[in-house]
Amino acid sequence: MNNPLKHKGYIGSIEASLDDNCLFGKILFIKALVSYEGETVEELDAAFREAVDDYINTCQALGQTPEKPCKGSFNVRVGHDLHLAAALAASRKKVTLNELTRQALNEFLLHHCAEPAPALG
Repeated sequence: MNNPLKHKGYIGSIEASLDDNCLFGKILFIKALVSYEGETVEELDAAFREAVDDYINTCQALGQTPEKPCKGSFNVRVGHDLHLAAALAASRKKVTLNELTRQALNEFLLHHCAEPAPALG
């Protein structure tokens, strides 16, 4: 996804339907299904922003905390050998396995993705 929609920390997809001649998308990385559509990119962006605001307002009206995209932790299954090698490497560097993983992800994002990785911290 080269240019996702962004608003208040939420990210939205951009899809096209040739059959319906419209653009559509959904808020990414949350469990709730929140979708939007428009005929132009400008309309789609406005609909996305409205959908995010409506999602936040609806959650608050229901006394719920709106889910944030990507809570900051995830589980990765890497297999025994890679896990052991990473744990040994972290130990040698005198960092935690989490810190080693953060550093590795950051390095990958810096060198292989169009957008720079956010600052570590």
